[in-house]
Amino acid sequence: MKLWYVPGLKRLARELRNHSTLSEILLWRHLKGRQRDGFEFHRQKPVDRYILDFFSNDLMLAVEIDGCSHKFKGGDDETRQRTLERLGIRFLRFHDREVKANLNGVVQAVDTWIEANRPKG
Repeated sequence: MKLWYVPGLKRLARELRNHSTLSEILLWRHLKGRQRDGFEFHRQKPVDRYILDFFSNDLMLAVEIDGCSHKFKGGDDETRQRTLERLGIRFLRFHDREVKANLNGVVQAVDTWIEANRPKG
């Protein structure tokens, strides 16, 4: 499925990739290069008028890392997620601290989700 995005977000997504948080860097090492059962993930992927931390188009899965910047955006994050869910995107959310303290558990949670939600065909 082809998902549209606001064109100006491409530049911002590139900036975000160049200034990743430690937890994004750590998790990206396990998502890139089709390491998760052959599924491709993109980092800082523009979709609609938002940018997703990690996204697999084949799975229609967004993996989001919530850190300090999300503390005061609870309502905004909920609206954003509901909007993207209407496009068929599903979400896995992890806290920044969780990624740093339990990276293997986070990666296992992604693998478990993939196994349970694998596209048919």
